[in-house]
Amino acid sequence: MDDTEVVAAVRTRLADKIGSDRFELWFGPNVRLVLGESTLAVHVPNQFHQNWLRRNFRRDLETVCQEVLGRALEVEFRIVPALDAKQQAERTAATDPQRQFTFDEDLQPASIEATARTLLLDPPSKRATKNLPVPVASLGRKYAALESFVVGSTNRLAFAAAEMVIDKPGSVNPLFIHGPTGVGKTHLLEGLLSELRRLHPNLNAIFLTAEQFTTTFLEALHRSGLPSFRHKYRAVDLLILDDLQFFAGKAATLVEFSNTLDTLVRQGRQLVVAADRPLAELTELCPQLITRLSGGMVAKVTAADHAMRVGIVRKRAAALGLQIDDDVPEFVATHLTSHARELIGALHQLLAASRIRREPITRSIAEEALADLIQQRAKPVQFQQIEKAVCEIFGLNRETLQQSRRSKALNAPRMVAMWLARKHTRAALSEIGHYFGRRSHSTVIAAHKAVGKWVAEQTELRLSSDTTCKAEDAIRRVEAKLRAG
Repeated sequence: MDDTEVVAAVRTRLADKIGSDRFELWFGPNVRLVLGESTLAVHVPNQFHQNWLRRNFRRDLETVCQEVLGRALEVEFRIVPALDAKQQAERTAATDPQRQFTFDEDLQPASIEATARTLLLDPPSKRATKNLPVPVASLGRKYAALESFVVGSTNRLAFAAAEMVIDKPGSVNPLFIHGPTGVGKTHLLEGLLSELRRLHPNLNAIFLTAEQFTTTFLEALHRSGLPSFRHKYRAVDLLILDDLQFFAGKAATLVEFSNTLDTLVRQGRQLVVAADRPLAELTELCPQLITRLSGGMVAKVTAADHAMRVGIVRKRAAALGLQIDDDVPEFVATHLTSHARELIGALHQLLAASRIRREPITRSIAEEALADLIQQRAKPVQFQQIEKAVCEIFGLNRETLQQSRRSKALNAPRMVAMWLARKHTRAALSEIGHYFGRRSHSTVIAAHKAVGKWVAEQTELRLSSDTTCKAEDAIRRVEAKLRAG
C-alpha cells in the first residue's frame, strides 16, 4: 500500500475501534494523519484538540498502526493553525484580558470551580458568539423506533417510565436508567425520542452522550462562549444524555451539568439520563448530582431473559427481511445469552448465509453458520481458571489468591482476579469475594473500580520475574491464558 492507502486504512480501522460518532467528532476534516518512515503525525488545529487527542486516543492510534502495518509507529501530535478557520477569531479574542486563562479537566476541583464561577459571574463582554458545534448525535441521525424495543421482565419498569415521559413530558423528572452494556438502554432512549418527535414534530430535543456534552462545554469555555452553550442546552423541551459515567472526575463539567439539570427540572422540561451502573456506584460524580438524580425516578435494566432474547431475534430478523424457520429463534436465544448485540451479530451471519445459499434459514443451517460463534461462547469460565491464569501471569503459587491474609504482593493480582470474575462469570459479588480471600461484596466493587482506574490511567503492575507492564496489558495476557484453556 502507498501512504495514502495506509492512512485511509488507519482512519477506517480507528473509526471501527472507537465508534463512528467519536471518530467524526474528533478526527473529522480538520484533523490530518501524515505517515512518516517510523512515525504517524496527527495534525490538529489547536492546543485544546492536541491535548485531548494525546490524552484519550494515543493508545488507540498506536494499536491501529500496529494492526494495519504490522509494526509499531511513534504517534506525534502537531498543531497546524491553518487547519482551523477560527484561528483568526481566536487570536482577536485573545487580546481581551478576560480571556487570559487556561482550562484543563485534570486541574484540582477547587481551581476548576473557581474558574467556572468567575466565567459565570463575569462573562467576557467581547467573547466570540459563534454557534457551538452541533453534537454528532443530532446531525440527521435516524433513531431506533420504540415499537422495535422488546419488553420483558428485565426492562419493564424502565419501559413503563419511558411511556410516562411520552404521555406527559416532565411528569417523571429526572428519569435515570441504568444497566450494563448491551441491555438496550440506548435503544430505549432512542425509541423514547422517536415517539415524542412523532407525536410532537416541533419538539426541541437533544440526544447526546456525556462525552459530547463535555466536548461542547470545553469548546464554550475556550472559544464560543458559555451564554450560547447554556441557551442551547437549557432551553430544550427534552434533553437525553447517555453514558453519564463519562463525567467521572470532570469537576467543572459536573458543575455545569448539575446546573443544567436544575434549570430544566425547575422549568418543567424533561431530562432523561442513562449510565452503565447504579447511582450508588457512581462515586466519582459529585454528591449533589447523585442526590438530584435520586430525587426523580430510577429504573434498572438487566440482561434479557430467554423469552426476551427469542423476541429480539424474531423482531430483528423481520427488520432485516431474513426468513427463518420457527425453531431458529429458540435455538439462537438458547445458545447465545450474553447480550442483544451478540444476537444481532448472529443474525447478520445468518443473513449472509441465507444470501449465499439463496434459501431461508433452517435449524440445521443456523447450527452450521453459528457453530464457531456458539463454540466460543460455550466455554464457561470458572473461578479456578481465573485464579490459575492470574497466578501464572503474576508469578504466584496456586491457591494463593484464596488465602485471607493481606499482603501488598497479593493485593493487585487479587483485585485483577475479582475484576475478571465480574467480567467473565455471572457469579454474585458475594461469591466472588468469598472465593478470593473471603472478602465482602463491597471489596469486590472497590476492586472493580480500582482496576478500571488502573486501565484508564495506564498504571504499571509488577508481574512475575520482576517485570512490569501496564494494567491493560496484564489483563490481556491473563485473558489469553483463559482462552488457551
